[in-house]
Amino acid sequence: MQFMLTLDIPTLPKPIVYTDNILLIGSCFTEHISDRLQQHKFNVLSNPHGILFNPLSVAASLDGYIDGKTYNEKDLFYLNELWNSWDHHTRFSNIDATAALHTINRSQADATDFIKKSDWVIITLGSAFQYYLKETGTPVANNHRAPAQWFEKKLLGIDEITTALSNTIQKLHEANPFAQVLFTISPVRHIRDGVVDNNRSKARLIESVHTLCSKYEHAHYFPAYELVIDILRDYRFYDIDFVHPNFPATMYVWEHFVKSSITPAAQEIMPQVQEIITARSHRSRFPETSAHKKFKESYAAKTKALMDKYPFLNMQDELNYFNQ
Repeated sequence: MQFMLTLDIPTLPKPIVYTDNILLIGSCFTEHISDRLQQHKFNVLSNPHGILFNPLSVAASLDGYIDGKTYNEKDLFYLNELWNSWDHHTRFSNIDATAALHTINRSQADATDFIKKSDWVIITLGSAFQYYLKETGTPVANNHRAPAQWFEKKLLGIDEITTALSNTIQKLHEANPFAQVLFTISPVRHIRDGVVDNNRSKARLIESVHTLCSKYEHAHYFPAYELVIDILRDYRFYDIDFVHPNFPATMYVWEHFVKSSITPAAQEIMPQVQEIITARSHRSRFPETSAHKKFKESYAAKTKALMDKYPFLNMQDELNYFNQ
């Protein structure tokens, strides 16, 4: 007896390999995918601006990486005893303006360098709602808990979203003709917008992304949203807030992502990497025992053998730990 729908996810025309450079950008769901890729030792750069939800902020950030944009003090504002940037997540905020700018521009420079050699740019869009500063009309990526009356909230149209991202895809292709783009829509519910408006927002993102994938051969879609909303479709797969997918849900999406988006050769290596990462996180109550020393020696040998077999794996930290 079948208790759920199935979803046939086509394999990417050119699936991800271990030697690929992967830039991920977008909503908090981006972090779930990037964390697991990093755990398996893929070469990843995740959210150089911090978490971004709306497509205009994603497009502007990618444009900035391609153009080599730098920020200066006039790009910051002071609020709640912190220097902040309207373009960045609060993890870049600081009590010192110079320190904030240093962190922002260091991340910006890393992203500029990385995007030129990226094989994949994975974009996760979370919401079609955009906030603008009333005083200047400037679009903002993060409200930084500023007073609500400072902002005007607008639901972006499909044409606005498509045009902004299309311009970015073209600019990316000119700067890096080899980069592939993979779109996903976050299954996180933006319930503060209300159930109806959240669905309107997601619908506009979905339609825009499919328009882009039809237009560009190097743009693809992975149905993370559909896997959670239409296949799992049960509140037991959400956290206590009924908004964020829980561990079983994100694991389910990850498993489908691996099957459809990563080469079989890489999939064979991933469990071996995971075994070593799991062993690295083990904390013995009695590290002085001969049993624990033999455990570390065994995994030092396994790690060395795996690195020798696959030189592209960077597991030096794990090897150093086991050799201590």
